[in-house]
Amino acid sequence: MKTSNTRKKRAKVQRWINDAASSIAIPEDTIPHLKGVVFEVRQGYKSKDSKRQNADIINAARAYAYQHLPAIVLFSTQIDTDVLQRYRENLWIVLTGTTTGSSITSTYAFCRDVIGYDLANFFDRHSQTIREKVEHVLETLLKP
Repeated sequence: MKTSNTRKKRAKVQRWINDAASSIAIPEDTIPHLKGVVFEVRQGYKSKDSKRQNADIINAARAYAYQHLPAIVLFSTQIDTDVLQRYRENLWIVLTGTTTGSSITSTYAFCRDVIGYDLANFFDRHSQTIREKVEHVLETLLKP
């Protein structure tokens, strides 16, 4: 038996799916049939590689075939505006690494408001440790 808390969390995610789908003009009669979300998670998106974009658009079509909303989650703000527009025109939700904005446009707002975890605060608290670990790995890899 599902707890009340689980039902509330599920309802919150479903509201987000409905709101996100509406924001990119998914037909209203399709929205109630969406079962979930497929996330493509990336640090950033600097490439204008059309082959990569076309593959992503095909993957979005596949997600919709299985009644899932496709979403790209970027941890940075690195995405070309033309690429961003192309993804949104092809019915992708794109969350960028901003700490402001709505849960439909911001990775960190989504994590905070929908998932219930302040990911931006996590990175703030652990940035020094992360930096040290990355520097150590790079130094090890670049040693002659």
